[in-house]
Amino acid sequence: MRWLTHLLSGSSAKKHFPPSTLDAIQHAIAASEHRHFGEIVFAVEGNLPQGELLRGHTSRRRANEVFAHLRVWNTEHNTGVLVYVLLADHAIEIVADRGIAAKVAEDEWGEVCALMQQHFAAGSYQSGALAGVDAITQILVRHFPAEGRRNADELPDRPVLL
Repeated sequence: MRWLTHLLSGSSAKKHFPPSTLDAIQHAIAASEHRHFGEIVFAVEGNLPQGELLRGHTSRRRANEVFAHLRVWNTEHNTGVLVYVLLADHAIEIVADRGIAAKVAEDEWGEVCALMQQHFAAGSYQSGALAGVDAITQILVRHFPAEGRRNADELPDRPVLL
């Protein structure tokens, strides 16, 4: 049954994340990154590529692939964070680079995912995404505060629709 859900979810990323929502997320990420030394990348995928779906890949595995593909790991201090949303599976995954993973427990990311999922389940994709970015910001400010210094902004702030 999973394959049917993925087949029917192909265009859902553009439907749930129109340009106005992408703009709002981009602005939230840009504002966030003035407060800490992390780099947030937000990626949304309607469904898994057919080959990955047939091989039974999970949303977590796909998130790790997207983390590598979008080069979220490629920051000077290993402080990239990927928020990956797979609409067909109603899945949200957060993948943090090793500099962040060394300081932030997985259950903190789980809380952020649960917060976003609550909004998404109610059909509020923009508010869910913004709540997620805000929660991530709070975590990164606690562990990697900018303290008046400038974040180099090494990765694009614009969300990616895959």
